[in-house]
Amino acid sequence: MKRIFLISIMLACVSLMQAAITKADADALYEKGDYEKAAAAYESLLKVEGLAAEVYYNLGNCYYKLDKIPFAVLNYERALLLDPGDGDIRANLALARGKTVDKVVPPSEMFFVTWWRDLTNCMSMDSWTIVGFSAFILMLIGILVYRFVPQLLARKIGFYSAMFLFALVIIANFAAFSQHRDLTHRNTAVILAPSVVVKSSPSDRSTDLFLIHEGSKVEILDNSMKEWMEVKFEEGKQGWIPVNVAEII
Repeated sequence: MKRIFLISIMLACVSLMQAAITKADADALYEKGDYEKAAAAYESLLKVEGLAAEVYYNLGNCYYKLDKIPFAVLNYERALLLDPGDGDIRANLALARGKTVDKVVPPSEMFFVTWWRDLTNCMSMDSWTIVGFSAFILMLIGILVYRFVPQLLARKIGFYSAMFLFALVIIANFAAFSQHRDLTHRNTAVILAPSVVVKSSPSDRSTDLFLIHEGSKVEILDNSMKEWMEVKFEEGKQGWIPVNVAEII
């Protein structure tokens, strides 16, 4: 009984120590080159303090230094999901993906689709929300100037400014909504197993379609089954893989 009591106290102490870890502590471990402990500290921070793009980014850096490339890709992708406008995250993700086995060439798409995605991802959801709210207030001011200021030049400026700001409000709302949807309906994953045989149907006995390797990003088409999920790869191919070989971004 006494031994059980002592073990409980030790476990409680360990829990308190883990909870007391700060980002500064994790950063210090990273600066010392102790990447294993730094990664564990960043993981603890995510559990205690919640999701944060900077922590995911630093965690990805730890795994990159440890040459655990699929885990680096996973955490860079999670950081990018929270802060899609961060150039450092994009650059490090590109470096990590450059070390994966499968070199993916995405299918071509219309210019407008690429332009819209780049526009919506140039800022975070919170930034787009601030832009939309600020543009809305300025639009109201422009409308008031157009309606009540007698000078013709001022009325023209108020009118055209309100029109421009109205368009900006629409764009900001759509961009924020798009990012919010991506955050709440996560339908992408990263392959963590060294290699996976993609099947034609959710069964080990089904036809082998092709082989993929760790670090590949997939879109989840169907995850209603317990042990299998249907996925689509960036180059357009699709098939079924076991659930336990990938982790949702």
